[in-house]
Amino acid sequence: MRLFVAVHPSVEAVNHLGARVARLRVGAATAAGVNVRLADPARLHLTLAFLGVVEAARLVEVESALGLAAEWFRDGRDSAPRLSLGGGGRFGRDRSTVLWVDLRGDVEALRVLARLIRSRLRHARLPCDEKPFRPHLTVARPGDRMALADVEADVTTLDAYQGPTWSATELLLVRSHLGPRPRYERLAAWPL
Repeated sequence: MRLFVAVHPSVEAVNHLGARVARLRVGAATAAGVNVRLADPARLHLTLAFLGVVEAARLVEVESALGLAAEWFRDGRDSAPRLSLGGGGRFGRDRSTVLWVDLRGDVEALRVLARLIRSRLRHARLPCDEKPFRPHLTVARPGDRMALADVEADVTTLDAYQGPTWSATELLLVRSHLGPRPRYERLAAWPL
């Protein structure tokens, strides 16, 4: 099973962002028939840890580690982190270009949660990526199919974006199914 741990933005935040993304040049390029991949709003998430492929037999260990991380996080807080989506930019160039929206608000709380999760996974000798935690939502993958000026215009638009505030109230364990129609399957959840 290919697994990751995430927090989902609120429906209101996703809808608000969706209205902005629909106005990007990336969206116009899609309408013009250019093969640009816009992120599916139903799959938007903030990845806190990527486990990669984990044997099904170890799922109980994964759930135990994540449950403990969520519990420790909750015990140290009075309320769920208040966040918003705002600003943005791009990673990569050419075919590896990704347009993203940044996270604002109580981002430090999410950093703490990501560290707790990764610590508990390592303690259980479970796989976990070692990349630095960089909270963001991927909104499009234009690749090399768009003019650089269009990509830069979209980056400027995203950088000026500010979405509504929402509370991160739930930690999710998600299974990723790859293929021509990728999909995410929610396996477990813990309150924050």
